[in-house]
Amino acid sequence: MPEKDLLYEVVNHVATITINRVTQRNAISPDALTLFHEYLDFAEADEAVHVVCITGAGDKAFCSGADLAGGMGGDADSQSLFDRYALLINRLATFPKPTVARINGYCLAGGTGFMLGCDIVIAKASAKFGTPEVNVGLFPMMIGALIFRNVPRKKAMEMILLGEKLTAEQALDMGLITRVVADAQFEATVQDVLAALAAKSPIGMRIGKKAFAAVEQMPLEEAVLFLGGKLAEVAATDDAREGILAFLEKRAPQFKGK
Repeated sequence: MPEKDLLYEVVNHVATITINRVTQRNAISPDALTLFHEYLDFAEADEAVHVVCITGAGDKAFCSGADLAGGMGGDADSQSLFDRYALLINRLATFPKPTVARINGYCLAGGTGFMLGCDIVIAKASAKFGTPEVNVGLFPMMIGALIFRNVPRKKAMEMILLGEKLTAEQALDMGLITRVVADAQFEATVQDVLAALAAKSPIGMRIGKKAFAAVEQMPLEEAVLFLGGKLAEVAATDDAREGILAFLEKRAPQFKGK
């Protein structure tokens, strides 16, 4: 029985979604898009999941974008697939639990959307980045909405219009990713970050992430007042009371997500 294009596993409060198409450099397929939506539903509904990690199988590629030879090209049926991809990166960008992109290799084209949709992006020093769509007569449309929320416009346009690959350090300087780690320390660093996130209050982070997503387009005065109300909501949780008590008692908090 062939393996699925996308894998899902939950260990120690971390749900890992792995693009599982090594021979295609983890290019995204229609089946993978469908599974991606399903797995995010699983992760959001599962109280045991505190953080989600997105990565690619193998050690060569995170995601090389759409599988142009496997149903994600520009034929008449592509619009529904493009719509599903757009919904997916929007879902990632507003996901209520912390998300980490584990960039284990090439992160190109549509893979950039998955990466930018995540809160934290950790990359191997040897990883490569870019939006090469212009080289095949296309343009990085949907991911542009996220690129311009993360990267200064001039640097973004240079990357988009030239279609050249960037090093991990260049991606870090632009603001595409949050940290670069030597290949030898990559896995240990990712696991440390995931463990740290999994140990936080899940209800506090969920309320906080939803609140930040809600205020993104609000005027300043409205946003500040809204967030004040959300702070009161977080402060009323059992986890907040436990966190403050643990701080005063100089011990590690025992969060229960309530």
